[in-house]
Amino acid sequence: MDTKNNTSTIFAYFSEMEDFRLNRKKQHLLTDIITITIAAVLSGMKSYDDIEDFGIVREGWLKTFLVLPNGIPSHDTFNRVFAHMDPLKFESCFRNWVNSVLGSPAGQLISIDGKTIRGAKSHGIKSPIHMVSAWASDSNIVLGQIKVREKSNEITAIPELLNSLFIKGSLISIDAMGCQEDIAECIVKGKGDYLLAVKNNQPSLYQNLEDSFRFLKRADYDETIDIGHGRIETRKCTVITDLGHIEEPQRWKSLNVLVKMESERCFKDTGKTEKAIRYYIGSKPASAAFYQRNIRGHWGIENKLHWTLDVTFEEDADRKRNKHAAQNFSLINKVAINILKRDETKNISIRRKMNIAALDLNYLLRLLKF
Repeated sequence: MDTKNNTSTIFAYFSEMEDFRLNRKKQHLLTDIITITIAAVLSGMKSYDDIEDFGIVREGWLKTFLVLPNGIPSHDTFNRVFAHMDPLKFESCFRNWVNSVLGSPAGQLISIDGKTIRGAKSHGIKSPIHMVSAWASDSNIVLGQIKVREKSNEITAIPELLNSLFIKGSLISIDAMGCQEDIAECIVKGKGDYLLAVKNNQPSLYQNLEDSFRFLKRADYDETIDIGHGRIETRKCTVITDLGHIEEPQRWKSLNVLVKMESERCFKDTGKTEKAIRYYIGSKPASAAFYQRNIRGHWGIENKLHWTLDVTFEEDADRKRNKHAAQNFSLINKVAINILKRDETKNISIRRKMNIAALDLNYLLRLLKF
């Protein structure tokens, strides 16, 4: 490790990155560049100019634990490094760090979902990239990510992401795009369980589910009522274990349960009512209350990860588009999210934690030693 203080931090894992640069052009250590970037992002910096300015202002402090043989890198240096750094190796280092922090995620919900970074440009032409991420719901932590060219390629990318993760004993929830026989088999092969949303992209299966809940006896039922935010929401979860109306159920590896979720929202101010019915297939024999809880938990990846990336980190408006820059910097944002969400010393929002990190170097150092 290239830091002066060889403590057991995230940087011990990123020091495994191979430096792609020619020796004669290495004026700054790769570990220093990554460390400054993470510290800057934790402090609310977003652009390469911001990161350079952060480094210049905090140079004296950074020198207490970094080498900085030639001072602070320029914004062009940060740009070149993140544009050319191997994203697959970077993501591997990230997963190794997450595993050291989290240990085994067995027994918890892992949600898989994609997010498009819409501000992406290549050669001046808008060229959005799509990232598929894995989110450990109970731990509030990103487990990994993979880049795909477009949303339709999630089908092939999801197994690749799953194979890079430890999923034994966990429940894997995926929206309708991931309702594929190969994905179900991949999850079972990894000794996990699946919860897959079914929509009209699987028309025969969708019809089978409608018929099942129309004609077959339910195995379990759970109902919850939530009152808040000016509305009353009722959720009814029904589970069926009889697969008699499913055509060739053996196509779906270890299929054991069919799930129907009915929701009704009544808005107090207008009296307007919204109703929705959603169907799922699952491999884990479990109660309706279990599936009710985990279906709702799946949306944590939207509310706690994607919303934070867009609103707090402004990722959707980001313009870091040179070669691998968008993919690598998306991972930097996820490093920051993991650190900030896992920090329990302050019970405040991520945005406020970032503000304090920008002002309080002791707090920022504590975050960096996470």
